[in-house]
Amino acid sequence: MSSQALIHLAADGITERFDPTACLDERVRHQATLADPVKPGRYIQFQGPEQTLLIPLEADPVHIGRGLAADLHLDESSVSRRHAILVPRPSGTRILDDRSVNGTFVNGRRVQQADLRDGDVIVVGRIMLRYLEL
Repeated sequence: MSSQALIHLAADGITERFDPTACLDERVRHQATLADPVKPGRYIQFQGPEQTLLIPLEADPVHIGRGLAADLHLDESSVSRRHAILVPRPSGTRILDDRSVNGTFVNGRRVQQADLRDGDVIVVGRIMLRYLEL
């Protein structure tokens, strides 16, 4: 499925044919909060069919990948072991592709690096995420 098709599905309220929250390891799930009341900050949103999880982004870079060393470990074969890095900055967050096989997409465009804005849709492999600033 192309990233453009994923974005159209996201606009219709559907994120994927499978539950992306099921790809999260237990360590990351324990850090997540449900999407309802949250404090101001920067988050990565995982929207599943039954629940939406928010992963808070702190001051340290977050490595996204399938490898066990990844901070945001996604157990999905389409995600590279070292897929992308989220780098917090005073002005916002920047995403860097970490030489992934399937690429990193922001709002349907393949990127090597990009500054993220509230509501941006990020696709890594078959997993769709949303960047939020609250």
